[in-house]
Amino acid sequence: MPAFKLSRVLVLFAGYKNHIGFYPGVKAIEAFRRELSEFNTSKGTIQFPLNKRIPLALIKKIINYRISKELENKRRNSKRFG
Repeated sequence: MPAFKLSRVLVLFAGYKNHIGFYPGVKAIEAFRRELSEFNTSKGTIQFPLNKRIPLALIKKIINYRISKELENKRRNSKRFG
């Protein structure tokens, strides 16, 4: 499964017969719940159907959210242990 990572995996994706599975994690899905209302979601997965346009702007927002949270965690941990 292809993935994007910073210091750890941020998001993954995979192609299926009828949709693209996008895996940004539970907290990201919760943060974008309203914007994701037209898509099937589960605990850590979003399904983008192949018969609709892929919402690239939304995906970019979700990835930026994950990056900001990861950087926030790194800063918090470096203060705690540094």
